[in-house]
Amino acid sequence: MPDRPLSPHLSVYRFKYTLLSSILNRATGLVLTAGLLVLAYWLMALNQGPESYARAVGVLSGGIFKLLYAGLLFSFAYHLVAGIRHLIWDTGRGLERSQSQKSAWAVGIISVLLTLALLYVTFAQRGTS
Repeated sequence: MPDRPLSPHLSVYRFKYTLLSSILNRATGLVLTAGLLVLAYWLMALNQGPESYARAVGVLSGGIFKLLYAGLLFSFAYHLVAGIRHLIWDTGRGLERSQSQKSAWAVGIISVLLTLALLYVTFAQRGTS
């Protein structure tokens, strides 16, 4: 049998910022999709009357759900900013290696800052109103 080139395995690739950025963009999309289940539960409870809604609010107000909401807010922020980055790429700008690396860092930093701002508006402001 003649020697044929084999497909490269993942182990030959070095860690790259674009790899992490792409995987994180896809993962945040999946997290947002899973978050739709929580939204659907809340909307169904809202539709079924006051008792069902009160029960859902009790469940969805738990501490574990606040952690879930923080994850959903980060997923939203990252996916939004990464989507804007992709729109810029679609114009043909920012495709050079150094520009791509800078924009990957910018996506991460802006996402964290946007998440912190959204968490502040969502949770810290509730006690003052």
